[in-house]
Amino acid sequence: MAEIIDTRIEPERAIETACAVLSDAEPVAIPTETVYGLAADATTSDAISRIYEMKGRPRFNPLICHVSDLAMAEAHVTFDPLSRRLAEAFWPGPLTLILPQRHESTVHTLASAGLDTLGIRMPDGFSRRVIARFGRPLAAPSANTSGKISPTSAAHVQGDLGPRLKLILDAGPAAIGLESTIVKVDNGALRLLRPGGLDAAEIEALTGLAIERPETAGATIEAPGMLASHYAPRAAVRINADDVRRGEALIRFGGKALPGEGDAAIVMDLSPTGSLREAAANLFDYMKKADVSGAATIAFGPIPSEGLGEAIIDRLQRAAAPRS
Repeated sequence: MAEIIDTRIEPERAIETACAVLSDAEPVAIPTETVYGLAADATTSDAISRIYEMKGRPRFNPLICHVSDLAMAEAHVTFDPLSRRLAEAFWPGPLTLILPQRHESTVHTLASAGLDTLGIRMPDGFSRRVIARFGRPLAAPSANTSGKISPTSAAHVQGDLGPRLKLILDAGPAAIGLESTIVKVDNGALRLLRPGGLDAAEIEALTGLAIERPETAGATIEAPGMLASHYAPRAAVRINADDVRRGEALIRFGGKALPGEGDAAIVMDLSPTGSLREAAANLFDYMKKADVSGAATIAFGPIPSEGLGEAIIDRLQRAAAPRS
């Protein structure tokens, strides 16, 4: 199993050990404010190949490159004025921008899946310190088997990829619990490629522009998290449930009981007080707990669609989609 180093207790050893493993073109599980990432040197083909192999991820599905500061980002992508404004307002934080890759960028084409654009983000928290010390961008999808539930703790990573990893950095539970929001600027218009931990309404409020949403999930893969089936547990998923069937696991919201929940295998509430931020932070952890309950189906009660509810519903729709 992977070695786990608690970054809150041994921060310097965590950074030094991570940089040593990364320098050997091996992935490291790192904590971010969104979810735990499977990070590797974005400039090295062997390192990126190991991410795809370890996750079982399709190579047409691009990776997000994580940077420590704006200068590192500018060495690899070209900012238009609107994208720069978004970066300056929301970085470090849960926003990924899809930008043209510079010809002189050393990020390997495997990370971009052959596209002429890169998804790029400046994460908040301990992972930035690792990237700054390493000195190069880290490609870092979620640290889980491809298509499955994303990890929000070191224990989640250990339970899934631990036997294949050398190192996991543990900074406690992820604060946000949902992957980053992904936005692309097209001819001055904003396109939302994936809702996530940054509420799209905050972007609209800053820019005064309405964000365009894709009409069909998974139609064209321009960024991570766009596959129609994704974030899936072992159990089947039923969303917008207005009752509970015998033996199902129930995950509800807002303290609202559903008929039949007395016959559920397990009942959990994402946020009894109706906080979408709390619900987002709990989503993947509760999905994992429901999945190990033995229930064949996980039923989700209704979730409001405003704010972070948009990102939560997106994850649930993909989790419930037909699986290949």
